[in-house]
Amino acid sequence: MLSSETQHPDDPQDEYTRRRATAVSDAQRLEAKDARFSTLRGLAFLTGLILTLLFLRESISGWWLVLVFAAFLTAVVLHLRVVSALTVAKRRVGHYQAGLDRLQGRWRGIGATGERYRDAAHVYTDDLDIFGDGSLFQQITAARTRLGEDQLADWFREPADCETILLRQQAILELRNDVELREQLALLNAKVHDDFDQNALLEWIGIPSRPLRMAARVFAGLITLSTFALFLMWWFQNMLFSLLLISLAAQTLFLARYRKLIMSTLTSVDDAGAGLAILEQVLDLMENRRFESPLLIEIVERLRVDGVPPSQTIGQLNSLIGYLNNSLRNQFFAPLAVLLCLPLHLVHAIERWRESVGSHIPQWCSAVAEFEALVSLSRFTFEHPEYPFPQLSDEVKCFEATELGHPLLSKRECVANDVCLDEKTVLLLVSGSNMSGKSTLLRTIGTNVVLALTGAPVRAKSLRLSPFQLGTAMRISDSLQEGKSLFFAVLKRIKRVVDLADGERPLLFLLDEILQGTNSHDRRIGAEAVIRNLINGGAIGLVTTHDLALTDIADTLPGAKNVHFADQLKNGEMTFDYHLRHGVVEKSNAIELMRLVGLKV
Repeated sequence: MLSSETQHPDDPQDEYTRRRATAVSDAQRLEAKDARFSTLRGLAFLTGLILTLLFLRESISGWWLVLVFAAFLTAVVLHLRVVSALTVAKRRVGHYQAGLDRLQGRWRGIGATGERYRDAAHVYTDDLDIFGDGSLFQQITAARTRLGEDQLADWFREPADCETILLRQQAILELRNDVELREQLALLNAKVHDDFDQNALLEWIGIPSRPLRMAARVFAGLITLSTFALFLMWWFQNMLFSLLLISLAAQTLFLARYRKLIMSTLTSVDDAGAGLAILEQVLDLMENRRFESPLLIEIVERLRVDGVPPSQTIGQLNSLIGYLNNSLRNQFFAPLAVLLCLPLHLVHAIERWRESVGSHIPQWCSAVAEFEALVSLSRFTFEHPEYPFPQLSDEVKCFEATELGHPLLSKRECVANDVCLDEKTVLLLVSGSNMSGKSTLLRTIGTNVVLALTGAPVRAKSLRLSPFQLGTAMRISDSLQEGKSLFFAVLKRIKRVVDLADGERPLLFLLDEILQGTNSHDRRIGAEAVIRNLINGGAIGLVTTHDLALTDIADTLPGAKNVHFADQLKNGEMTFDYHLRHGVVEKSNAIELMRLVGLKV
């Protein structure tokens, strides 16, 4: 385990407040400049109108107009710089305000939700709110590219091995205090949209390149020169017009022959080119960085190819795609572009780019993806300096947590509990009334395990755990379209969790209201059989229930213990303290809840 005490960062609240105040001050100063330049431009324009009238009456020299026009253009250029700086200052204010909101637990609805990664069939992500609005992904991601978002999502879905976890922890610690880097990443000015997916670039790179044959390129060059020379002779000397028409016809037929290639290239690069601008800027941000942790050093080393910065190479492709678009879709530029056979030359240049550079793109994209995922986790670490990194245990069955809390709950809402599972205690049967905190406990454990096995710190005073495979059965629904009942859906999910016990990693299972949807007798027999299969397969975990008959299982299974959550009814109001206690819950609150909502019981 790495110590999170070294190089303890400044208080994130103070740091964000200070930086936001500086940005607000800059924005106010630039707004005043903006207003002054707007007035100056207006005065320059009015002065120009007046001087134009005087010039038309031959009352003044034309040089006065030139002087005022030059002053106006200078004011416009300087004003545009102020507007650009003002935009950046306002974005800085928004950036640090969002940070302050996250510290106050007001991050829901801000930033990418990761909704595209939701998968009800996954063995734990949907149960634990890893993706979607109000999810762990939304709280943590700081990625600007789809690559970075995909990488963070993959890390959440697939637990890493111990060596990888330690490498990520070192990288995250190195990046933790670099608030400036995260600001630079957030304020990159390239356009970003949900439809921009850099994975399309990887798909395009995988298609075999189709550069033009030498004969076609030579003919394109010759016919272009011929047409241009004949045009000049006709324009200046009014001769050889018939030859010019013949040359134009030949050029048109030549381009028509390659029209299919040109248009298919345009379509494919349109998809591949989406999001290249932000990719170029993220690469530029990474290229000149110097790091000390092994993982970050290795990531940056992937960018050192052929001595040419990857950002410059990606910028070349972005420019070529832009030129090709303009040569075919810009109504003012297209006629000249066709006259010069530019679409064909640009297609060849793009294909040559793919042929010479394409093999490096996957490693550049993977570097960007991992870097952005680490930056995201470093921000989470900085904003929660009280969260420690977990200690990875060599023991096969180990989960020891003190003061474990749910990472998605605010400080006011979160109640921490101690949880211990090991060779001696392999199962906790959690009983309790409705709304007492049973499901939240499972999600608290599961979400912190996801963080731990991603390489991130956890919300606890301390956590020691084995490198588990996590399996949950909590948020399960029936399917009318598939003709599946709730109970059948529950059985299928539990079967998937049981199968995980046969994997290479030790299994930590979290089963909420096990086998809901059937009668108490069958539930009692079935639940004990499922739990025995899991325990005999080497798994450890928690099972919740409000059916007190199931708590008897702890008496028949070695290593099983009963714990519970309690509630109190005072003055007609039900309260919960959400503290985990030993033993079986002594009462149920279902009848009281029915009465509280107005049902006669």
